[in-house]
Amino acid sequence: MVRSIERIERDIAALEQAIAAIAQELQIAYASYLSTLGQAVRQQLILASYHLCTHGYPHNFLHLSLSQRQHLQQDIRNLGKQATEQLLALTSSEHQQPQQFPDITILEKQHQAVSSSTTTSNTSETPTVFNPVQLLKWQQYLEKSIQEILKIVSREANLLLQKAGILPKKLPESILEAAVAASEASSAAAEVVPGPPNLINIVIEIENEKQSEESSLTQIMAIKLRLGEIEFADPKLSSERKKVRTIQAQLHNMGVDYQKKQQERAIALAEAAWRASWFED
Repeated sequence: MVRSIERIERDIAALEQAIAAIAQELQIAYASYLSTLGQAVRQQLILASYHLCTHGYPHNFLHLSLSQRQHLQQDIRNLGKQATEQLLALTSSEHQQPQQFPDITILEKQHQAVSSSTTTSNTSETPTVFNPVQLLKWQQYLEKSIQEILKIVSREANLLLQKAGILPKKLPESILEAAVAASEASSAAAEVVPGPPNLINIVIEIENEKQSEESSLTQIMAIKLRLGEIEFADPKLSSERKKVRTIQAQLHNMGVDYQKKQQERAIALAEAAWRASWFED
């Protein structure tokens, strides 16, 4: 029995070494992926803004002066740059110790700051304890952070466009966000119209506040950056995402083996403890 426990311990140690190697591979793969993603987000944000200004609301864009157009374009470029910096910061270890998994809600507090010169200090690095559960938590944190950054950047871009007079200024921010949210799920009060990537073209029903029984249909085009569409448009990014998924699959398989070995060790130790404490009457 002692030899069996020792064998299990050796198997677990070997798995932990293999998981350590996978952890390093995963960190390198994500660093490369996020670098490419940052560039792709910047490009797709500019393309989506271009289409919205020239095809969605061309008359509103033409009403702007040359300096107003240039200012809007510079704001969009700056927002894309900030998105790139935030994505790169996700794998930085400058502000964070291993095994810290920050609350993603901190990103929501960047609503007003995302287009400023500061970048998020909510960074993460792979945990040094080579437990597959911890690695999966780290990966889930990254994936959730990516989605939150895209969501916030989309919202800030729409606010910039609204402030510039491209999107209707009379449209409350809450209605604009509701339109974006409605595009994520089917709704009886909203109809999604097919359109270009990273844009929503949606018809929503807005109730009249003065006459609650009356409502009107309003068509809205707005920016909504979607990770799937961004990856699809960039072959290099798509290839790097595939590499991340391959490593993730390897990690999953190792995690299954690791859990089995942990259970096997617990059973062996329990059996040994039973025999050690058992005595005949």
